[in-house]
This record gives sequence, C-alpha cells and structure tokens, in this order.
Amino acid sequence: MKQTLDIVPLKSWFDTGDAPLIIAGPCSAETEEQVLATAHLLANTGRVNVLRAGIWKPRTRPGEFEGIGSIGLQWLRRAKEETGLPITTEVATAKHVEEALAAGVDILWIGARSTANPFTVQEIADALKGVDVPVLVKNPVNPDLSLWLGALERINRAGVKKLAAIHRGFSSYEKTAFRNEPMWDIAIQLKTMVPDLPVINDPSHICGNRELIPYIAQKAFDMDMQGLIVESHIDPSVAWTDAKQQVTPQALSDLLANLALRHAKSDDPVFEDKLAQLRKDIDKLDDQIIKILSDRMKIVEKIGEYKRDNNVTILQVSRWDEIIQKRSNVAQALKLDKEFTVKLLELIHNESIRKQNEIMNTKPVAEA
Repeated sequence: MKQTLDIVPLKSWFDTGDAPLIIAGPCSAETEEQVLATAHLLANTGRVNVLRAGIWKPRTRPGEFEGIGSIGLQWLRRAKEETGLPITTEVATAKHVEEALAAGVDILWIGARSTANPFTVQEIADALKGVDVPVLVKNPVNPDLSLWLGALERINRAGVKKLAAIHRGFSSYEKTAFRNEPMWDIAIQLKTMVPDLPVINDPSHICGNRELIPYIAQKAFDMDMQGLIVESHIDPSVAWTDAKQQVTPQALSDLLANLALRHAKSDDPVFEDKLAQLRKDIDKLDDQIIKILSDRMKIVEKIGEYKRDNNVTILQVSRWDEIIQKRSNVAQALKLDKEFTVKLLELIHNESIRKQNEIMNTKPVAEA
C-alpha cells in the first residue's frame, strides 16, 4: 500500500545533474587536521557533493570513543568554508539539532539506533519544527519497515519536506560476509510504498570492510538508489572508529569512477516494446504460478480434513524433510538458487500449516 509523505524531489534541494548524490567523509571527526585534510582531498576528487563526519558517536558499549563533541562542529564549519562542500552530521537529541544548526550544518541525519526509538525521533522532530533543513533517516538496526517509515513520517509531520532515507543494512544473527545484512527487499518495499522518497545507500555500514564496498555500491545503483554515503578517512589504518570500513579519498574516487550508472527508463521505443513483451510473458507465468498455488492449497485442505478425521498431527517432520530435499535437488538442476528455493518452500509450507490448523479446529460437516 502506497504511503503519502509531503516531500520535495531531491533535485530541488540538491541538484547533482544526472549524477548520484555522493556524501563522504570520516566516520568520526578526530582532530581538526584530520577533518580538514580529508575534506580537501575529497573536494579535489570532484566526485563528492557533501562532507560527512560523526561528531557525537552512539557506541554499543561505554568506554569506547563517543565522538569529539561540539568542538568538531567548528572543524566541519571550517572545512566547509575552505572547500565549499556542504556538511552533514548525525543528530540524536534536540540539543544536537540546535548545536548543529547553529554551526551551519547543511544536512542532518538520524542514525539507526535513534530510528529504532520513536521517543528519540519525536524529540528530534520537535526540535526541527519551523526549520528548513534536509534530513536523512537511516533504517533501524533491526529489520522493521514500520519503524523506518514511522520515523520518516514523524520528521515529515514536523514540516521537513527535504527528506530522504538511508539504507545501511540490518542486524542479523546469521554470520555472513556483511557487517549488516543488506536485506534489499526491505529497501525495495520502502521505495514501492513511497515512490517519491529518495533512498541513499550506506555501503560502509553494510559491508563492515572496504573490500566489499564496490560490490554493494554497484548493486545500490542497479536498484535505482539516488546516492551513496561512504566513510572516507585520510589514513583509515589509524582511524579511531570503524577503521576497516573506511577508504582513502583516492580509493573512493577510483571506486566511484568504476561504477556503472544505469538509467531507470529509456526513450527508445524498440527497447520499450521488447521490455513490455517480456513483462507480459512474466505476467502470464505469474498468473499460472498463482493458479497452481491455489490448486495446491485445495489439496492441502483435503489433507487437513483427512488428518483431522483420523486424529493425525498436522506437522509431519519426515515429510517436510523429504519435500526440502527433493525440491532442492530439482531446483538445483534447473539452476535456481538453493536459498531462494528453501525460502519459497518455507512460505508455502507455513501457509499449508495455517490452513490445516484452521481445518483441524473445525468440526466435520456431518457433526456440525
């Protein structure tokens, strides 16, 4: 279901022409020299639109570096004056908002931990009433689309129309190559629900290491995201926070130069005709899939009735194991991804269990 936000297009408040919006800078402002040196190198690449740096750093555990504090705002301001780059930083309280705006910060962003707490978001929203400043909202730590959308709505209702989302991945217990699982489907759902909302990708926090950043950045552009926010440090090896996921300004420039930018639409009528035909073919197959699933569920209902009438439990573990094994083998032979196949089967199985459970708890027609 589409949601309505009263926002203005990204191009109206930050026009980058046909290029994506690129925000870059150190994870944390550490020293004035570090901020200024990094800012100048980033500006010299000609590829960066906005300078970022963390001033207040919400850390998982106490005792870790929690940001240089308000003095860092003056370093950012000086970097802005010397390079001409607009500046942005994270805010987590009303006081942060007030201090950042007083220092001339051009764009504010709300971090993942803050997005997860509606009280925190509302406090920030109240501090933003009557202020014409762009605000970027990161997804919450956990995969919760409603929390993400709710945070955007709170900021929007405060009168902020220059609004964008940041996709930075989600926490997961599964051990993978990523620091935070991309879970692209959630970002896609957000784009589908609010088509006019710009979404910017944060490959640094998704990856947790610099080696994977080009892969995620390219995928973000392939998903029609409007920009990147990347952590860049003059010397990542001595960074005070998140050293492994930061890149040098030169490495960032090389990375951006090698990314392929694709257009969401084409004016070529031949291309459009071919695409329309292929989509029509998919629509036909989708209809067939839905019909087959419907037929399958009718058989599931008959199985549920038979189990009920013979006092047999719904879940038959051996049968489920057999389905997974056989269908996975077939899918593999047909070159379908195993993980996709298992997830699809789990969805179908869960719906089958739900239907059988309903039947189990109703009396046969003869007894009703």
